[in-house]
Amino acid sequence: MLFTIGHVAKSAGCTVQAVRYYEQAGLLPRPERSNGNQRLYERAAVERLSFIRHARDLGFTLDVIRDLLSLSDNPEQPCDAADAIARAQLVQVERRIEHLKALKRELRRMVAQCSGGRISDCRVIEALNDHANCAGHGNSASTLDQCGDP
Repeated sequence: MLFTIGHVAKSAGCTVQAVRYYEQAGLLPRPERSNGNQRLYERAAVERLSFIRHARDLGFTLDVIRDLLSLSDNPEQPCDAADAIARAQLVQVERRIEHLKALKRELRRMVAQCSGGRISDCRVIEALNDHANCAGHGNSASTLDQCGDP
């Protein structure tokens, strides 16, 4: 059975534009065309697009997804490479979480220091204007700058 681009997009939870983009990026094979030049996809394309969308939701880059798809296309090989890719992504996610926690702390500090007066006395504006006003600025022991610079 063949599916239209709209059906494929809806089934995978993405837009028609995303389907076209993944085709252009080489993640989805070019589909057959009808006599009216309409794209027609096989069930495997729907499954592949779902794989891509799930991988994107987990934060994998397109290049990494390309590698994962290549691994997926060869199911008899050991999964060491896929494990390594997932572990590396986990490290990146953990770093982003720590970065977001630092951003949250700094925003809470800025808001707590705001007295609600005039902009000329606003601690939020002051901290944004001068990076040195951020908590922990210049602390080399910190893995993340407290103002949010990675």
